[in-house]
Amino acid sequence: MATRAAQNPERADVLGNAIIRIAGLWELSNAKLGSILGLSSATASRLRHGQARLDPTSKSFEAGQFLLRLFRGLDALMGSDDDAARRWLAADNLDLGGRPFDRLDTMRGLIEVCDYVDFHRARV
Repeated sequence: MATRAAQNPERADVLGNAIIRIAGLWELSNAKLGSILGLSSATASRLRHGQARLDPTSKSFEAGQFLLRLFRGLDALMGSDDDAARRWLAADNLDLGGRPFDRLDTMRGLIEVCDYVDFHRARV
């Protein structure tokens, strides 16, 4: 069964544009963005410049969906303050065992940070 994004290529473009915007707001380098998405830094650069696209059936697309989920959760918690979100990502977090930013490089870490933010967002 194909995902909705695979059935509608515009959805993949919307996610790609959102990821590019998040990378800009959080000041993610191409190397960091690529690491989060499971892509090379060169591919992340091409993605930023509209020369590449995420395949809706790929793990990179799935990681992009989690990155968007994390952004939306932090945006809600931080009152749309991108600087505060960046500072939170860069600060040591005892619950997560380090900086959330460092945990985003693996799918497991990305999901754990998303779950952590969602848990705290639910409490607000």
